[in-house]
Amino acid sequence: MRPKTPRHVGVEEAVSTIKSGDRVFVSGNASTPHGPLAALAARKNKLRNVEVMHLLLYGEEDPLSRPEMEGHFRHNSFFVGPTDRKAVNEGRADYVPIHLHEIPGLFYSGQVHIDVALIHTCPPDEHGFLSLGVECIATKAAAETAKRVIALVNHKMPRTLGNCFVHISRVDLMVEMDEELPELPRRPFTEVEKKIGQHVAGLVEDGATLQLGIGALPDAVLAALKGRKDLGIHTEMISDSVMEGIESGMITGAKKTLHQGKAIATVVLGSKTLYQYVHDDPIFELHPCDYTNDPFIIAQNEKMIAINSAIEVDITGQVCADSIGKSIYSGFGGQVDFMRGSARSKGGKPIIALPSTAEECKVSRIVPYLTLGAGVVTSRADVGYVVTEYGVAHLWGKNLRQRAEALINISHPDFREALLEEAWKRKLLPRSYRTS
Repeated sequence: MRPKTPRHVGVEEAVSTIKSGDRVFVSGNASTPHGPLAALAARKNKLRNVEVMHLLLYGEEDPLSRPEMEGHFRHNSFFVGPTDRKAVNEGRADYVPIHLHEIPGLFYSGQVHIDVALIHTCPPDEHGFLSLGVECIATKAAAETAKRVIALVNHKMPRTLGNCFVHISRVDLMVEMDEELPELPRRPFTEVEKKIGQHVAGLVEDGATLQLGIGALPDAVLAALKGRKDLGIHTEMISDSVMEGIESGMITGAKKTLHQGKAIATVVLGSKTLYQYVHDDPIFELHPCDYTNDPFIIAQNEKMIAINSAIEVDITGQVCADSIGKSIYSGFGGQVDFMRGSARSKGGKPIIALPSTAEECKVSRIVPYLTLGAGVVTSRADVGYVVTEYGVAHLWGKNLRQRAEALINISHPDFREALLEEAWKRKLLPRSYRTS
């Protein structure tokens, strides 16, 4: 029996197959299909109660989350971003707090069924395999379990390698596209971020394997690591700074204990140059997040250094990273996955790195209590190190008194007396204690 062949259609015809009540999974990050989402939004008056599931939708605005879409479309997001943040906090969209590595299991188990998977791919190879390009995460699981699959085949999508392929026989409809992928603008890191990067770099040995996010702070860390040898990458996101580290010879993966010589990730996000760089390059392997983010897989990398950030950290080491008070800001992502994986790694270090203040030094990010309504993403038992521009607090195995002392000492000097006062009130520190 010959495998089915997908029907080639235009984008309007493809989205016209989505029906009221359908649950639709949509590729995200740099694979966010803005044109097809706009075409779907144009059909709002013909649709009711369509659920749109996704991770981070990249961009500043999404037509499906506008107020007038209420009742027609409802986001159900595994990671909230600028496109759906307002809708989530106004109750017009939903947020699922979940560890990244667990998301594919929701689909495979049948707990969350998907009617339509709207996936963004590169063109098929001679064997009929479509690479998921710059975002794998949970898209492969969605494509393998959905009742119907619409492949948006983009000739500008790089062909990445690894376990990130969907065979054409799984696809029902194919839409040909020729659209540039969205790029992530870079900004120079600040002096504060430079100091944080230098402190983090002091914890990284030659031959370590790194997990880094994307942005100025990870860029500052990699800049401070100049001169290190044989660093490896096992991370969620490949960024321009990783590409630059490979080009400089600093990142080789030669000493990795898992996937030696390979940079392992589940997302690529950055510049057009980066997208061209990863195309068909076997140095890079993209895998679904139930592999890249599985703490037991992560732990197989010796000297695994996980570097994550936070919105605020209380003086006992609890980390809030997905909300500002009661307002949802982002998501769990892979922070806990990598914190726990690196903690189990031989020579590994789980690190939270953040500036000591926010809002132009008006607010301390080291706090006596998490803000009312804030969620704990990483528990105090999972944090190994907290780093600010004022130094490193080593928390693992430390009691509450020692934690409060260490964290107050890396807070901004303008807030240390207030933090001390709260630590005294909580009986965490004696009245005789003063900061160093």
